[in-house]
Amino acid sequence: MQCTMDHIVLNMDNEETMIAFYTGVLMLAPERLQEYRAGKVPFPSVRLNSETIIDLFPKQMWQKGAVKSKGWYNLNHFCLVMSKETWEELNQRLASNAIKIEEGPSQRWGARGTGTSLYFRDPEGNLIEARYYEKKNTSETCLLGS
Repeated sequence: MQCTMDHIVLNMDNEETMIAFYTGVLMLAPERLQEYRAGKVPFPSVRLNSETIIDLFPKQMWQKGAVKSKGWYNLNHFCLVMSKETWEELNQRLASNAIKIEEGPSQRWGARGTGTSLYFRDPEGNLIEARYYEKKNTSETCLLGS
């Protein structure tokens, strides 16, 4: 079976810090943010590319129902793929925002072969891998900084 990812969902305690991180540091385009702040939709999202988003669930959503735990208990990490230039710009933004690099840069195997990656955490503790491949495939790369 071959498929693509539609979205992942991250739980958040501190909404404004998480939104600022994903839109300001990672520079992902917000989706439904104004509607969320106006109380018209239950959560905002950020866009990775034309086919994939990250939903950001506020506390009132993840505390409801059967799922009582925070997302990172079940999520090891997720990987964002981008061009080398975008990866270098992200690395500079991480440094300028005093966001600790936990591992890397190092060579790691992934869905498109071996690439260069580093790991860091968002404000809620979710581990993020940022990676580039030397071989360019711009149609499937992340929209960071676009």
